Amino acid sequence: MDEPPANWDQQEEENPSVSLTTTKLSGLNVNAMEFIPSFGTGFSFGSKTTNAPTPPIPKTPPSTPVVHRHPHETEGNLTQTLNANINQIESNGQQLIQENIPTIEGDEFVDDQNERMMDDSTATITPTSTTVNKINAAVSSTLPKEKKSVLVKRDIVRKKEPVNIVFCGHVDAGKSTIGGQLMFLTGQVDKRTLEKYQNEAREKSRESWYLSWALDTNEEEREKGKTVEVGRAWFETEKKHFIILDAPGHKCFVPNMIGGAAQADIAILVISARKGEFETGFERGGQTREHAMLVKTAGVRYLVVLINKMDDPTVNWDQARYEEIRDKLTPYLKKCGFKPGEDTIFMPCSGMSGALLKEHPGEQLLPWYKGPTFIEYLDSIPSFNRSIDGPLRMPIVERYKEMGTIVMGKIESGCCRVGDRCLLMPNRTRVEVTNIYYEDIETDSCVCGENVRLKLKNVEEEEISIGFILCDAQQEPCGVGRVFDAQVAILEHKSIICPGYSAVLHIHAAVAEVQLKKLITLIDRKTGERTQEHPRFIKQDQVAIARFELSQSGQAICMEPFKHFPQLGRFTLRDEGRTVAVGKVLKIIE
Repeated sequence: MDEPPANWDQQEEENPSVSLTTTKLSGLNVNAMEFIPSFGTGFSFGSKTTNAPTPPIPKTPPSTPVVHRHPHETEGNLTQTLNANINQIESNGQQLIQENIPTIEGDEFVDDQNERMMDDSTATITPTSTTVNKINAAVSSTLPKEKKSVLVKRDIVRKKEPVNIVFCGHVDAGKSTIGGQLMFLTGQVDKRTLEKYQNEAREKSRESWYLSWALDTNEEEREKGKTVEVGRAWFETEKKHFIILDAPGHKCFVPNMIGGAAQADIAILVISARKGEFETGFERGGQTREHAMLVKTAGVRYLVVLINKMDDPTVNWDQARYEEIRDKLTPYLKKCGFKPGEDTIFMPCSGMSGALLKEHPGEQLLPWYKGPTFIEYLDSIPSFNRSIDGPLRMPIVERYKEMGTIVMGKIESGCCRVGDRCLLMPNRTRVEVTNIYYEDIETDSCVCGENVRLKLKNVEEEEISIGFILCDAQQEPCGVGRVFDAQVAILEHKSIICPGYSAVLHIHAAVAEVQLKKLITLIDRKTGERTQEHPRFIKQDQVAIARFELSQSGQAICMEPFKHFPQLGRFTLRDEGRTVAVGKVLKIIE
């Protein structure tokens, strides 16, 4: 074994190749950032090198090893280590440079060179940087590009009039099934999707419910076969664009039903013709009566009474059964304020088979009905007189967060465009409309009558409550009150009602507890004249003018006098799960 040299300078003089290498390294900037190569075997600085053969370099370098440098390492240690590896780097560096340079864009390459500020002897550092750039470029190219939504520009004058229809009636009358069948008949749900629903329903032993699954989308509704939330869907005919609001029929979810009815132009009262089911829904405690009254109070203009399940074996399209149901319903509907023959029509149908929804089943099956089909009648209804030029009014029926704050509702008046600055009442929060979604498309404008989703800027979801109203910042906002005078009609209450009585107020989409402060006068139901000033109490079937105040101190809700804005002036009073009274706002006191 050779004796070690007396000093390292002596070895450099004896070995000219080492001396040459040292001279070559003298140009290095020793204060530059520490360089850690990512190829070959891992090594640490200051370790003794060996002459073991170098393994082949992979085309894609492994992850860079983390090397901790000891603070007491000297420049000599670094020179010794690099001396042993310089040949390996030089022999393979050029190959990696040639392989990777095409992947570097011009600006990146110039930036790399400016950052390093090194001479030709340090060109071997480039392969690591360029290889990483190559990997990054490959990864970015494999990532899916974000799908850009297409903004559909529309004229304010619509080609097809938007019409909101609400399905109501007793539980299990077939409301969701008829809605699903309409979507299938008009092409909104294809046959393949319907077969998928049928297979899923069969697995849960709920095969007869598969049509309703087009509207009942959550698991709770599908498991129980009962609608809980107001389902939303749409279909189109040759003349109109219909928005379906599928209201729940169970008495526990009447508040949800009121929210759906408040957005509707037309109500579809679904009746089950099956023996015993009609009688259960129409008796006191059934939802047929209550829903008929609520939709009239909500301001729907037309009522279609669909007598469903006419193909049931207990009915079998029997004309006598159809006329029996029609004759029992007519007096009550007149009491609610409907006028059969003018704004109300009766028609038989089958939601399961689709008979009479779009086409007549034929003379052989149904010889006695000569009227229009359901869709024909909806198409023939005259256009609604909507206030497109009026002030913007949009009651908020739902809000959620999805890449921003989204609010949902029906525009009752006016129109809205992307970029409009609005006020959220009653808090007077200033917001800006950044996106408008109508059904499945993103658009640049929306008009009254349409059920839309708006993305708002400058407000958080937690700052918005259901029942807030979106108004135009440039025009007079809607009214806000906590004390108001109203005309009320008592529908059902076992005892008398005196000042101090509390109930739950439903007005458009807002819900609040109110207290009766005083009775001003009684009104004759037939003549409309005042009969008794300052009565001590009011009872069932009486009409009165009374003053109400919100029970929660400091609370205020959006409302308008009925004569100025009917949609925001109608209300319902409920107590202990029953509808006690209906009314209209006459004057906002404070």
